[in-house]
Amino acid sequence: QVQLVESGGGLVRPGGSLRLSCAASGNLFKFSAMGWYRQAPEKQRDLVATISSGGGTTNYADSVKGRFTISRDNAKNTVYLQMNSLKPEDTAVYYCNVVGTGYWGQGTLVTVSE
Repeated sequence: QVQLVESGGGLVRPGGSLRLSCAASGNLFKFSAMGWYRQAPEKQRDLVATISSGGGTTNYADSVKGRFTISRDNAKNTVYLQMNSLKPEDTAVYYCNVVGTGYWGQGTLVTVSE
């Protein structure tokens, strides 16, 4: 059993930054690739970024390349998403996921607005 808890969302102005965190319970974390997804109102949930179990391989959606950075700390069972140069179209609920499983967090809302 894995529990994921996201935090760090909030309201930020365009051009601003936020860092999301996802804390995982259980022993699977250090052996698992992790992903961040987001879902805007009335849209499907889309992949934002993934990171391999050891952190050496990352992948990003084209829309966030160069602005977002995914990282992880296996000693703390935590995966992060650093988001810079935020745009209004980044507004969404952000979820973390153990890649290839049905384990999801509850989500954290990011709103980018003046």
